[in-house]
Amino acid sequence: MEQPRTALAERIAERRAGVGDPRALVGEMRRSILLVPTSNGGLWSARSGGVRWICGFTDETALARFALHHGPGDRPMDYAALLGARIVDEVVPSLGEPAGLAVDIASEDGSMFFPPVTGIVPDGAAVDAGTAQEGGDRG
Repeated sequence: MEQPRTALAERIAERRAGVGDPRALVGEMRRSILLVPTSNGGLWSARSGGVRWICGFTDETALARFALHHGPGDRPMDYAALLGARIVDEVVPSLGEPAGLAVDIASEDGSMFFPPVTGIVPDGAAVDAGTAQEGGDRG
């Protein structure tokens, strides 16, 4: 029996279908507990497109799909359960490089990326923080 989707997985499905409010999606991500694989005492991440992506999963089923391809063989994958807000507000800025949150990356039709931009991560960690102000100064 398949496990019911979490509220965040539902908001992701809405956005991928072209409906739903992007602000509601970000709010749901911030309120959600995400399962983040750990490796060598740190959180599992991947680099792509000049961004370091912290990988989080909405439930154990989504994490298990990821573990099939990236796990430690026949051993269980260790993970931390973290609030989405903690990831984007504390972990991302502490990395000292452009970083965002990638959710359910092993789910073919259910992944979502939260990039390091204003409104998702703190302004000090947002790659577009200066751009918005500069654009507003032109008249």
